[in-house]
Amino acid sequence: MTPEAKSYLGKMTNPFIFWWAMLFKLPSAIFWRLKIKKLDQDSCEVSIPYFWRSQNPFKSIYFAALAGAAELSTGALCQLSMAGKGKFSMLVVDFKAEYFKKADQLITFSCNQGKELESLIDHLQLGESDKLTMISTGLNRNGEMVARFFVTWSFKKK
Repeated sequence: MTPEAKSYLGKMTNPFIFWWAMLFKLPSAIFWRLKIKKLDQDSCEVSIPYFWRSQNPFKSIYFAALAGAAELSTGALCQLSMAGKGKFSMLVVDFKAEYFKKADQLITFSCNQGKELESLIDHLQLGESDKLTMISTGLNRNGEMVARFFVTWSFKKK
């Protein structure tokens, strides 16, 4: 892990620094109370609570709030993989969702594609671009799958 990746990891897993970073970069993460529960080179876990700010009129977590938590679980992993390896641009180019159960309690999204992502980032040459579809799975406290999101990221090395 590069020194920059270690620094990024420290910032994203520190609740105070994460809160300040999200305030300026992604305020909806604060509004919905997203939390990074785990972040390492292999995986990322992000939780979203069920409460009045994340709730829709049907007494479940709003689909956009679920999507935000799922995207953060993939995006934080992307940022960690790119840290200290030069300049990159990244962009979501496709997004699909599957819903299986009502999200009416704390949901934890996890993405476990760190090694695959690291390989893609390490093999990109200057000016090259590539895509990776990352899967984030949301489970409730009982371990039941609530939703699965497919976030396709495009990366270009600058």
